[in-house]
Amino acid sequence: MRNVDELKKKGNDALQVGNFAEAISCYTEAIQLDASNHVLFSNRSAAYAKSGDYDKALQDAEQTVKLKPDWAKGYSRKGASLHYLGRFEDAIKAYQEGLKLEPNNEQLKEGIRESTQSMNTIPGMGGMGGFPGANIFSGANNPFNAPDLFVKLRSDPHTRALLDDPDYLKLLETLKNNPNALSTKLSDPRVLATLGVLWDLDLSANRSEEPMDVDPPKPSSSSSSTSASSASASAPKKEPEPPKVDPDANLTPEEKKAKAEKNLGNEAYKKKDFETALKHYTKAIEILPSEMTFYNNIAAVYFEQKEWQKCIDQCHKAIEVGRENRADFKLIAKAFSRIGNVYRKMEDWHNAKMFYEKSMSEHRTPEVKTIISELDKKVKEAERKAYINPELAEEMKEKGNELFNKGNYAEAIKFYTEAIKRNPDDPKYYSNRAACYTKLAAFDLGLKDCDKCLELDPKFIKGWIRKGKILQGMQQPSKAYAAYQRAVDLDPNNAEALEGYRTCLVAQNSNPEEVRKRAMSDPEVQAILQDPAMRIILEQMQNDPKALHDHLKNPNIAAKIQKLLESGLIAIH
Repeated sequence: MRNVDELKKKGNDALQVGNFAEAISCYTEAIQLDASNHVLFSNRSAAYAKSGDYDKALQDAEQTVKLKPDWAKGYSRKGASLHYLGRFEDAIKAYQEGLKLEPNNEQLKEGIRESTQSMNTIPGMGGMGGFPGANIFSGANNPFNAPDLFVKLRSDPHTRALLDDPDYLKLLETLKNNPNALSTKLSDPRVLATLGVLWDLDLSANRSEEPMDVDPPKPSSSSSSTSASSASASAPKKEPEPPKVDPDANLTPEEKKAKAEKNLGNEAYKKKDFETALKHYTKAIEILPSEMTFYNNIAAVYFEQKEWQKCIDQCHKAIEVGRENRADFKLIAKAFSRIGNVYRKMEDWHNAKMFYEKSMSEHRTPEVKTIISELDKKVKEAERKAYINPELAEEMKEKGNELFNKGNYAEAIKFYTEAIKRNPDDPKYYSNRAACYTKLAAFDLGLKDCDKCLELDPKFIKGWIRKGKILQGMQQPSKAYAAYQRAVDLDPNNAEALEGYRTCLVAQNSNPEEVRKRAMSDPEVQAILQDPAMRIILEQMQNDPKALHDHLKNPNIAAKIQKLLESGLIAIH
């Protein structure tokens, strides 16, 4: 019997490649062995969500929270499931519970932002379990109607200065009187800051995506003093800011040492001294092996050194450490994206797309979504090229020919189509399929194949002859005449082309009025004849046949003359 860890790993692998049914089956079998394992329920919740079964995803998320109420990721799973079910208010509450455990968890903050926006932009949802017309921001639930609104905003450093801005006060008044206006204001950072204060959360979005976790340089003392003096000169006096808190004050001695090594590594990395950077990052891992950032930074060094396999292995190690130590989803997403970057450099489009999709499953960004869209096209093109096999194409053509000779045209089309897929640049396969379509009176499809055939090889005589026959079948003798004429120009002794040419010529001469009537009903022909410049050109051609040679040098005029020739209205001898 397989153990729980083995089943969980197999489920994780299946989930990563998009085999959701297999993942669910593995997690379910593992849960039967260990029903107290919260991670299994969490993972199965993710699998159910990806497969679109959001009710079961919610059930597993709730069981995760029940088993491990102090685990923020369980609330993230619950919030995501509720969001997909359209229960945006409940989703926000779930995310808020998670933030109480991990106040800096960006995934949970992003969930609140998305649910808040969806609740106020999706028609008829409104947040109250999906019932039309409900809105959690209406009436007494409107946070902008809170009696202590201004007290809260004035006491928080994020919004204190905003209260001195008349536009901000006007914005608050609008949201107080019309809570539905929130849907159009969520892109305003002042609104997010205000909601964060009222809900006791930090909803500020951090959109920066650095290639690695390098700390930004500190501003110089001179620039700081200059900006401070200019600010004091132009801005009104404000309440003193609270004393700055040392960001390292709560770090253990080991964490401080590891961070110092990371900072030294970052400095070396920025100078492209990669060997020194590696030494410091490796030292940081020796001191604090549970911090995923250090592994990510080593992977960044390998990427710069074009050590592709080392970079991939290091990213996998970073992800493993990150999952074991509940790292931020953004860091895990960054590691997956870096693997995708490597495969893009190697032009392995399939693996690149797969790892970018894994990144998106951890943290969604517009940039990665765009990359996936581009890679999807490359993957399809690569698959198309991989399918090409000229030898198999010939085999398919021969089978098609056998069926054609037996009169089984529908089956022959299948083999000619397969031949085209196996070798799409050979014109004869399109010509053969066009012959089948002609036999089945599917003239429009046959004509399309003839045009593709002649696009690939304009000197393919059989293609012009087939096109002439199809146009005859479509009762377009003038266009058929032009097609046969092209075939005769290529081979003046081709009996089939000469016979078609004569037949069309007789048809046009025997009933010129019908030819003219049919041509004049063509809007394109009408537009050409109504063009004053073309009328002058046609008169010149009639009085001086040599003028045609000069006019045919202009591609636009040549195309119009060709159209009139095909319609049978004019002839050149």
